[in-house]
Amino acid sequence: MGGFFGVVSTKNEDCLFDLFFGVDYHSHLGTRRGGMAVYGDGKFNRSIHNIENAPFRTKFDRDIQEMKGSMGIGCISDYEPQPLMVRSHHGTYAITTVSRINNTDELVKTVFANGSSHFLEMSGGDINPTELVASLINQKENIIDGIKYALDVIDGSLTMLILTEKGIYAARDKYGRTPLVIGKKDDAYCMAFEDFSYRNLGYSDYKELGPGEIDIVTPEGVKVLLPAGDKKKVCTFLWVYYGYPSSSYEGISVEKMRYNCGKALAKRDNVTPDIVAGIPDSGTAHAIGYSNASGIPFSRPFIKYTPTWPRSFMPTIQSKRDLIAKMKLLPVHDLIKGKSLLLIDDSIVRGTQLRETTEFLYQNGAKEVHIRPACPPLVFGCKYLNFSRSKSEMDLITRRVIARLEGTENPSKEVLKEYTNPDSEKYATMLEEIRKELNFTTLRFNRLDDMLEAVGIPAENLCTYCWNGEE
Repeated sequence: MGGFFGVVSTKNEDCLFDLFFGVDYHSHLGTRRGGMAVYGDGKFNRSIHNIENAPFRTKFDRDIQEMKGSMGIGCISDYEPQPLMVRSHHGTYAITTVSRINNTDELVKTVFANGSSHFLEMSGGDINPTELVASLINQKENIIDGIKYALDVIDGSLTMLILTEKGIYAARDKYGRTPLVIGKKDDAYCMAFEDFSYRNLGYSDYKELGPGEIDIVTPEGVKVLLPAGDKKKVCTFLWVYYGYPSSSYEGISVEKMRYNCGKALAKRDNVTPDIVAGIPDSGTAHAIGYSNASGIPFSRPFIKYTPTWPRSFMPTIQSKRDLIAKMKLLPVHDLIKGKSLLLIDDSIVRGTQLRETTEFLYQNGAKEVHIRPACPPLVFGCKYLNFSRSKSEMDLITRRVIARLEGTENPSKEVLKEYTNPDSEKYATMLEEIRKELNFTTLRFNRLDDMLEAVGIPAENLCTYCWNGEE
């Protein structure tokens, strides 16, 4: 998905230390590109590196010795290279985004019709989404109107930071699908995707931008340029999967929410395994919550080897990703052999990795493997965040099973709705087919109502599209 961090020094001091470590704290959100751009002494300086095979810190260690500036932005990106440097009638600026743009072709035609001459294609032939956002901003006479225009016309989601000579513009997605927070200390302000990223750097919470809000942060302070809207649809997956355990969104702790999810799963369960375990890493907290509520011991029957392996969703080739995920898990035989295990993962997407993990446990002597995903079945491909780069909803195991059961890959919305109802016969049939295909002893998903209650904010403020197809 990606994340970003920005710093504005209030005393015209070098911001590189805070920027470097603030960006690095977003490394769990992406694994392909990292970048920083700074402004100081009347000039911009930028650096972008490929971080697929080495951590952000090792790639940028030399840059922070050479780059100087009192203001800066940086990002971890799971897709496009950024921040981008742009020169337009707004002046020179650097821009970084966390975005998902579904109407790229339509917007490109609009930009061409209004006089833009070209876009630079990335290696896969796609247009860099951040470049497209910059082109949309440049359609308007001033940068504030340009930002608002981009937020309005993009189908998907968009949150961004823009570094200029005067300060940093910060704009949150018009429905608040992704977060943007501001921290403050005596000599600086910072802007971040993850609120925990600035606390060890001495910042305290200053404010959280609302949906569609545009602020500018300068050495003089923070000014609201466009107030927040009243409609909010925050991605619930931020708590279930994306967020680092120490993160909070909308004032709700990721770790605490995951404990609540596990607790809800335990209350509805009817099996008595020997141990409860989480699929590392995001399943661990859910499993602790289940164990605390059920009294069944929490244990770690396998350990993820993290010193050298990258995150399992890289490289981009799915078969290689599955192989790396498998190679990272090391068994603890004494906790597996002859045991009945209950495993909690954050979700089931394709099912490939979880099936291989289950086989891996059986091969190491497990007697039973009960699977409890922390969220409901994913029935709709996400339209708002880059949860995966899947091109088809048929990559989802639920949709493949539904297609077999219904005899079509394109069932009606009414039929799909039945498969999202945990009290329906079609839902039970789908779960049994998934269970058999992935070779689980039993399978029970978290219910949508229980998961939303685990977050603890009004359900109408949360996006649930991937589970129930509701906008």
